[in-house]
Amino acid sequence: MAEENELIDSLTQELRRGTIVLSALSQLYGPQYGYSLVKVLEEKGVSVDANTLYPLLRRLEKQGLLESHWDTRETRPRKYYQISKTGENVYVRLCKEWRKMVKSMNNLLADQEEQ
Repeated sequence: MAEENELIDSLTQELRRGTIVLSALSQLYGPQYGYSLVKVLEEKGVSVDANTLYPLLRRLEKQGLLESHWDTRETRPRKYYQISKTGENVYVRLCKEWRKMVKSMNNLLADQEEQ
């Protein structure tokens, strides 16, 4: 039973890993710093570790999907990220792909439930 639970946990992590880019882009139409994005995602039911999110944000910025700026007015400087124009275009296309995949998966799962 413990081995099965570990397997389920591992497979669930794989499923979540595939959605993190879409999740992050969806919340970056307004500027967010890393920790605030972790909290917003968590509030909306998407749990992501900061050690996973920060490298992702840097990668998305390097790919041109995000823009960033430093706010040094606060006691602790923070790097804010926001979706770029390219990021918006990619996000829209990823949403279309996501909806197709959800539809396909729903069809597959419904077929299985009917048997």
